[in-house]
Amino acid sequence: MKKVLTRSLLTWFLALAFFVGLGYFVVRLAVNAEEWAQLPMNAHLSSTGLGKAGAIYDRNGVVLAQSIDGERVYNDDPAVRAAVLHTVGDNGTSIATAVQSVYRNDLVGYNFLLGLGLPESFRSTSDITLTIDANACAAAYNVMAANNYKGAVVVYNYETGEIICKVSTPTYDPLDPPNIVDGDETYDGVYLDKVLSAAYPPGSTFKLITAAAAIDNIDKAADRYLLCEGSTIIGGEYVTCVEPHGEIDMNQALAVSCNIYFAELAVELGPDTMTKYAEDFGFNRSFSVGNNDLRKSVYDVKNADAAALAWSGVGQHTDLANPMHMAMICSAIANGGSPTQPYMIKDVSSFFKNSGLTAGAGKSGSKMMTSTTANKLADMMRFTVSNHYGDSMFGNLHVAAKTGTAEVGDGTEDGWIVGFVTDQDCPLAFAVCIENGGFGISSAAPVARAALEASAISVRGY
Repeated sequence: MKKVLTRSLLTWFLALAFFVGLGYFVVRLAVNAEEWAQLPMNAHLSSTGLGKAGAIYDRNGVVLAQSIDGERVYNDDPAVRAAVLHTVGDNGTSIATAVQSVYRNDLVGYNFLLGLGLPESFRSTSDITLTIDANACAAAYNVMAANNYKGAVVVYNYETGEIICKVSTPTYDPLDPPNIVDGDETYDGVYLDKVLSAAYPPGSTFKLITAAAAIDNIDKAADRYLLCEGSTIIGGEYVTCVEPHGEIDMNQALAVSCNIYFAELAVELGPDTMTKYAEDFGFNRSFSVGNNDLRKSVYDVKNADAAALAWSGVGQHTDLANPMHMAMICSAIANGGSPTQPYMIKDVSSFFKNSGLTAGAGKSGSKMMTSTTANKLADMMRFTVSNHYGDSMFGNLHVAAKTGTAEVGDGTEDGWIVGFVTDQDCPLAFAVCIENGGFGISSAAPVARAALEASAISVRGY
């Protein structure tokens, strides 16, 4: 009797283990089937991979990638190919956020039930049209390449959410991929789309958040004058500025990027208020572009002393900012407080795929600030350009902007510029970060100008 009972329990246990294992496999199959189908060891890929995939176009119908006679080919212009590499991708999947990685199965016509086994005549491959402009991307890339810059550039329409220009460097030609070896600094970070997946110390661009917090919480803060003597002691440590600015108000302090002014504001506001405003502006929060999550921007002063809090208010301490997120902040300022959700899939040659890939794109996001605060920041940013940088900095465009020079910690400085175009027929928000670029006005600004001028032609049509 005991033997029968033992055998029965063993049989039930094995049956239960079988069905648990079967269920686990079915769940994994449902979740990972598309990824498994695209693994390099899949023998089908030699004949059914990107060599027969749908085409990828820019917003104007310019071919960025297509399949001809079983081969994947790219745009004729090497500058365009390098400029859009991180957006389009190459034949592999090393650039995880690229269209040819993220939407590979739509391009090749993968079917969950039949996999890649459908005959070509029945396979529903999709062409994808992007919101980016190939010429705008190439214009920004050419300036980056001429100066051997590494970093990120993004320009997007703050009314519609369309990403017009997106460039990450270093890059390479997908028609002639380099043989990259470990330790080769030339290609350090080459597989990372820095617009979406990188975060840098924001430097003085963070002063926009400190200014917003002060405007809302300190009586007549925008009209208050503070003394900058070039350095001051906060919490027993020196906080320094580029030069003594004397008695200045907030408008002037933002224009000349005075560290002392905004460091003292941050300490007066305190860690709780500074954290609240940083998080209202999207720090420590997740955003996405299509199916790609952005690298989080970080603001953390939980254990900061007075000196660290002061430096956090000028974009140092442990502050980190994602370039796409910084462009979204500028979008919110331009839009009266709310950012527009960015996207870059404009159209897919299937209604059902299109509705899924672009769902939620271009919609208004959570309010970052009041319209009153947004308008004050916009006025100050416009003053910064017109009265300090000079309008000629952006050619014929009227721009509101803020530059930044961020100490990285290894003796180098990243150069930033963020802002938006105020011309009504050209609603463009932007962010540029140049690694080891030093002053943003000398490194990032020329790249921004090239990207904006070409993007303006794309948006305006002339």
